[in-house]
Order: sequence, then C-alpha cells, then structure tokens
Amino acid sequence: MKYRNKKITYDGITFDSRLEMNRYCELKLLERAKKITGLELQKEYILIPPQYEKSAEGKKTRGRCIERAVKYIADFAYIDEYGQTVVEDTKGVKTKDYIIKRKLMLYIHGIRIHEIS
Repeated sequence: MKYRNKKITYDGITFDSRLEMNRYCELKLLERAKKITGLELQKEYILIPPQYEKSAEGKKTRGRCIERAVKYIADFAYIDEYGQTVVEDTKGVKTKDYIIKRKLMLYIHGIRIHEIS
C-alpha cells in the first residue's frame, strides 16, 4: 500500500484513497448537472514513446523494444463547461517522479494538472 492510503471501493470502482473517491463523487454530480462532460478515470498519457531497436533493412517490422514508454496516468480527465480539457490528480505526497511527469505533461501536451489535496 502506497503512502498509507487505504483503498476504498465505491460504485464498483476501487480508488487509491478516500480523497480520490470523494472527488469522483463530486465530478459525477457535476457531470449529471451538465457542468462537465466526458469524465474519464485513469486516463493514460504518453510522455515518452517506447524505444525500439532498428529493424533489419527492408523489413517492415520493428526491432525489439529496448525502452518502454513513460506514461502519466491521470486520476480524472474531463471537458469543462468552457470546452477545455481538465486533468486532475488527487495528491497526498508529491514524489520526484510525479513532479517530473507534471512538468512533462505541460511541456508535451500543454496540459496543466490540477492537484486536489
């Protein structure tokens, strides 16, 4: 278990924390009120694509994967009432990995992560 959070199940979905579950409930209410649309949980963003060996000349297949993709998985993503994509992460502890991924999200995708704590 990461950072002493207790997993909790609600509405058939297992959340990493009570904070994340509570935010989900708030977002579902906003979605029902038509304030947001397209609510997605655990949306994946590629920050650095996988790296492959060069294949033999003339072959149509890639070589073997030598580095897997670096991904950021958002707790929530949705479209707000202004048509903007919003990405949210419920955070207790901001790890070094998270801070780097947050910066890459802004640099690569132009998306600023809204942190809920």
